[in-house]
Amino acid sequence: MKSNIRTLMASLVVASVSFMGIAIAADQWFVLGEQTLKAADPSTEIKSTGGMWDKNIKQVKISVEGADVEVTSLVLHWDNRRDDTKRNVGVIKAGGQTAPANAPGMKARLQSVTVQYKILGKAQSAQLKVWGYD
Repeated sequence: MKSNIRTLMASLVVASVSFMGIAIAADQWFVLGEQTLKAADPSTEIKSTGGMWDKNIKQVKISVEGADVEVTSLVLHWDNRRDDTKRNVGVIKAGGQTAPANAPGMKARLQSVTVQYKILGKAQSAQLKVWGYD
């Protein structure tokens, strides 16, 4: 009888540790969508890629590569939640990123992001990426 209880307890401990490892490993930043920004365009909309579960995130941030970009307006379009508008985000340096913004509630599905921007300097384009954290 003691042997069965010990075996059961050991199994529960192993299962708990395994489950915690899976939950911890899942929390990471990944690219939800990306778009090439053009100096001639004042804004763009970037749709989130992947299925319903891929879009379900805890936080979101954007990064820029190739040129400095001034972001005047950033609208996060959530599924079944009110849109979240961030004004005067500021200049994101080439290779830089914004601070993470929390999703409404514990998690939410990000459908798309609308960005109003201006590419600074003489660059004609820049690459903008939308990152999700889950």
